[in-house]
Amino acid sequence: MTAAPATDTRAGILMMLGGMTLFTLNDALGKWLVADHPVAMLLAVRSLFGLAVLAPMIRREGVAAVFAVDRLPLHVLRVLLMTVDVACFYWAVGYLPLADVMTIYMSAPLIVTALSVLVLRESVGWRRWVAVLVGFVGVVIVLNPTGRFDLWPSLVALLGAFIFSSGVISTRVLRSASSLTLVGNQMVGGLLIGGVTLPWTWEAPGWLGFFLLGLLGVTALAGHAMMNRSLQLSPAAVVVPFQYVSILWAVILDLAVWGTAPTARMGVGAALIIGSGLFIVYREQRLKRGVAAEGVAEVP
Repeated sequence: MTAAPATDTRAGILMMLGGMTLFTLNDALGKWLVADHPVAMLLAVRSLFGLAVLAPMIRREGVAAVFAVDRLPLHVLRVLLMTVDVACFYWAVGYLPLADVMTIYMSAPLIVTALSVLVLRESVGWRRWVAVLVGFVGVVIVLNPTGRFDLWPSLVALLGAFIFSSGVISTRVLRSASSLTLVGNQMVGGLLIGGVTLPWTWEAPGWLGFFLLGLLGVTALAGHAMMNRSLQLSPAAVVVPFQYVSILWAVILDLAVWGTAPTARMGVGAALIIGSGLFIVYREQRLKRGVAAEGVAEVP
């Protein structure tokens, strides 16, 4: 296997850091806006601005080429999952510190590992199962069910992480579809699902509010673009660990904007979740290298 050039690797790392910074700013902006606007409005306006940014690319490729897809029911399911995931996240951060919700969402690689066995029939060995269990211990610590436990927001955040992971699995199944098709469908779905409830939830925002709502869609798309470019430039094992910088940014924003300091339990839980996720990434990449180099299946 040919190693990526050092310049490409550095560029990939910078792209991942930039993408995760934009995602964290997007999430913080959502937390700020959900205090004054319903979640459905965030979904609808965010998606509308996202489609506006995508419009030139969709026009260049052709509407039919982008949206005429095979396996339509699975595409619809994926759109529903990804849209409900965003709604769960924005609702949860309206009640919990941003860093807590993002730490819970960082359990997604663990959930994906478990779901890949049930849904995709992939083989997962005992080492990765142990990592999954350790990671979920970290989730329980963050939730803190024996102490001050914000029941519904915490459970909604955990449900959102599960729904997001299910969306990742559906994306794996639909990996032959183009990125523009997947993102375009997601924006259309968010606009439709959020728009259905607008007659009952609409609250006319000011110009600044409308601009910030639109900025949600732009920052999310830019974050996705940078993350995808990062994975094109560098091996996943190199850049994926830098996704966890989003927790650091979330802690800084919680402290700077809302005056919320991280708790010890959040730190311990985050360490377990991050450590487990990094081990799973390392193990998966080692297995892939072993199979590619020797053509022999290694025990997972």
